[in-house]
Amino acid sequence: AVNVEGHTDDAPTRSEKYPTNWELSSARAVNVARYLTEIMKVEPGRVFVSAHSSHRPVGSNETAYDRSLNRRVEIVLVKRKP
Repeated sequence: AVNVEGHTDDAPTRSEKYPTNWELSSARAVNVARYLTEIMKVEPGRVFVSAHSSHRPVGSNETAYDRSLNRRVEIVLVKRKP
């Protein structure tokens, strides 16, 4: 299975479309999942999405560069769905 994980930095969103980082991180992951299934033809039943908001940072969020590291999508291959 393929887990598509969406992440954000810890800056609050300023958008009606994404009122919180939860919505933003999920939208990022969904867009990649759609690309994998619609364009790359990965079987949809093998793909699932996780949204982590700002709760799994890889950078400190103290500099622009570190915040940019946290705005990401990760593709994780797993043996089976959780």
